[in-house]
Amino acid sequence: MIAILDYGSGNLRSAQRAFATTGEVVEVTSDLAVCLEADGLVVPGVGAFQSCMSGLLATHGDEIIRARLAKDRPTLGICIGMQILFETGLEPSRASGGSTAGVGIWPGSISKLTAPILPHMGWNTVKPDEGSMLFRGIEDQSFYFVHSYAATESVGSFQAWTEYGQRFLAAVEDGALCATQFHPEKSGAVGLRLIKNWVATL
Repeated sequence: MIAILDYGSGNLRSAQRAFATTGEVVEVTSDLAVCLEADGLVVPGVGAFQSCMSGLLATHGDEIIRARLAKDRPTLGICIGMQILFETGLEPSRASGGSTAGVGIWPGSISKLTAPILPHMGWNTVKPDEGSMLFRGIEDQSFYFVHSYAATESVGSFQAWTEYGQRFLAAVEDGALCATQFHPEKSGAVGLRLIKNWVATL
């Protein structure tokens, strides 16, 4: 069973439909026990870093992520669900000023892209490291992005990169923890293939 963490942020139903194409049972939930015991956990995210972190903390989502990683249980972050895995988000907000603490699984910060037009909204070619599990059979394909902030430093065992104004991390594979800055559930056939690649590891 795949659990999609409901913490008040993310395209929950579109994610549910996309992951259900794999034939797995998919449940949108904030239930702690279900999220901990699921074969795979998906952490989506849409909106501002600070509001997503507030929702995550309110539902103990940070504890769920850490507990799953301690047991090597697969977890996949999507968009802001990737960003909150870093130490700090540098997106200004009224509540936090200039920065917000993330879950801190990976070092580094999420900063604003240097690009002529923001948000970055559209399709970009993603170049993964050789040997990537997520991108097996879909190397050098394009995926759909909607964001203004991103990570620019290398973390994890395998990375995938793209460029929009500057080079930034499009995806990370780090043992049981994977994440994509783009939206696989909005990326057509190649996005569904990436989802199937991840589900195949559960």
